[in-house]
Amino acid sequence: MFVYLTRMIKAIFHFLVLILLFISEVKAQSQAFEFPPALPELIRVIGINTSLNERDFALTPDGNELYFTVSTPKSTFQTIVFCKRQKNGGWSAPRIVSFAGMYSDLEPALSADGNTLYFSSNRPLEGKEVKDFDLWRVKRSSNGWGIPEHLGNTINTEVDEFYPSITNNGNLYFTAQYKGGVGREDIYMVPFVNGEFQKPIVLDTAVNSKMYEFNAFVAPDESFILFTSYGRKDDRGGGDLYISVKDASNRWKKAVNLKEINSAQLDYCPFVSSDGKVLFFTSERHQLPATFKERIKDYQVIKSSYEQTLNGTGNIYWVDWKKLIDYYR
Repeated sequence: MFVYLTRMIKAIFHFLVLILLFISEVKAQSQAFEFPPALPELIRVIGINTSLNERDFALTPDGNELYFTVSTPKSTFQTIVFCKRQKNGGWSAPRIVSFAGMYSDLEPALSADGNTLYFSSNRPLEGKEVKDFDLWRVKRSSNGWGIPEHLGNTINTEVDEFYPSITNNGNLYFTAQYKGGVGREDIYMVPFVNGEFQKPIVLDTAVNSKMYEFNAFVAPDESFILFTSYGRKDDRGGGDLYISVKDASNRWKKAVNLKEINSAQLDYCPFVSSDGKVLFFTSERHQLPATFKERIKDYQVIKSSYEQTLNGTGNIYWVDWKKLIDYYR
């Protein structure tokens, strides 16, 4: 009888553990990004953070749609996908956006109302032959996303333009590797005046350096800029996130390393939610072994190591941003 009761208690205990794990997983999958962690964690939405390369996160102001880029190895092809919040609080499986899937489209950035999406693409202006990467935008109506519009040759050139970020007043920030810039790759700002984009202006040495600066997110009110730099003396090795804030005279202060969240791998593609509470970013941090304690004999051990989520490809993380920004201001 005692043995029987013991077995019953163990069975009930294991059942309760399974129930709690199930509840935890359901809660995670219906993540509303309301309570960000103090330290970076992988976001837990079905279809995001797999063995594939996921990067470039954007969330609509109402929090009901998220967009990101999926990239093949060596970035031979990239496309923008999205998930929608369901009535039960969960998320739909990722789907390719209606205007993508033929050419390489990446780095989605949403306007303040969520109805215009800016992105970088190598799609042709005419015909079907791909060109260099330019900046595009697409607008949404009651029928969904429309036909992408090229941002024109005032902004776009014969070399690549990447990672748009749009502000409340219409100013546009992006990355380019132009001759005559500050460094090897720089961040530029395009003023929006009287309904038209003006010529790009390279940001000064408070942000740009002689090294690589790229993938900038600018606060909608332009109070701060987040970007990645590679090759600075305080870079941890793979490329780190940096922040610059505006001073009282509306000039950018000298950028500083976001050492609280950077890793020894590449950390990039920042995005801050419209409520200012959450920082999302992409990281290539991983758990791949460099050596093994004993000689491995099974090929499957190697194969499974590189099929896991933390395999060195990009994954999307989230972290409490409000505390961090209050510290750096």
